[in-house]
Amino acid sequence: MGANLGSATIVAFPHDIVTGALRLIDPETAHHAALAGLRAGLGLRVRADKYPRLKTTLAGLALPNPIGMAAGFDKNCEAPDALLASGFGFVECGTVTPRAQEGNPRPRIFRLTEDRAVINRLGFNNKGLDAYADRLAARAGKPGVVGANVGANKDSSDRPADYVLGMGRVWQHASYVTANISSPNTPGLRGLQERGALEDLLGRMREAREALEAAHGKRPLFLKVAPDLDDVAVRDIAELVIANELDALIVSNTTLQRPPHLTSDNRDETGGLSGQPLFQISTLALRLFAQALEGRVPLIGVGGVANGMTALAKIKAGASAVQLYSAMVFEGPGLVSRMLDELDGLLAAEGFDSVAEAIGVEAR
Repeated sequence: MGANLGSATIVAFPHDIVTGALRLIDPETAHHAALAGLRAGLGLRVRADKYPRLKTTLAGLALPNPIGMAAGFDKNCEAPDALLASGFGFVECGTVTPRAQEGNPRPRIFRLTEDRAVINRLGFNNKGLDAYADRLAARAGKPGVVGANVGANKDSSDRPADYVLGMGRVWQHASYVTANISSPNTPGLRGLQERGALEDLLGRMREAREALEAAHGKRPLFLKVAPDLDDVAVRDIAELVIANELDALIVSNTTLQRPPHLTSDNRDETGGLSGQPLFQISTLALRLFAQALEGRVPLIGVGGVANGMTALAKIKAGASAVQLYSAMVFEGPGLVSRMLDELDGLLAAEGFDSVAEAIGVEAR
């Protein structure tokens, strides 16, 4: 082992012990404990810009590296700076809804340890837009890319209006805004991916964006979609993303599929599946969107990203950047540092001088 890897191991060792201990308790309780530790300043500190080769851009945003924290971990924007300090190139907080809501009944998170996977049916549990926006505003002047992921309340009578409201509250303070229309845990939400509904939603968001840009300046606007889409849906979404001038597409959210090779006791729980079994499913969807978009809109690859190899595979399939979450459950906070080491080494070994050179080389 090289000195760099060795030093990372020494620094991460106490955190790895804590990660092991957290896996012995209820997943949701463990999640809250991890967030509390980050808020208390107990997280790892890793230079996100330690490898010049990994510096890249996404929708005009300069990133120190292409590895992001996916939405879902920090739903209420309580620890974005601690996550950035742990080595992430960018952080996405949320999903936040206009009004606070409890989400679905507990238990609602299940580890599939043997499969390196998680099933959740959280249901957009969060403390609401006002508290979220205040925390985001408190970051004013701080460095780092922090995106805001907005959604709709379960009982909303006008879900597009919820997205427009969310955009308006976070626009001034977020580095970018993502509309999450693909959670499987809010009944009917994925219906917004159907052409007619999506046309209406994006049209209303476009009108709101024009007003927000006039008042507060430009921000990139992203859309997050499911992996469980047929070819027609992929083409429809791609056309509407281009027509409405969105700045990036996040592929993908969790899946409702249950691959036959799952072995964990919790494999039949209801909810969205994430982690290692999602990798092939989401990467296929990513590749299909890369082909449909033909390089006109950047992609962010999510689903089963757990090391440098899986991150590079997403990039080669068409992603300009990647996000992860579930792998942290099993690998702990030292994961990001290891991934930066691995990804830089893999790019060098394959003759790439930058992330940009590798984007989409295997998308066809």
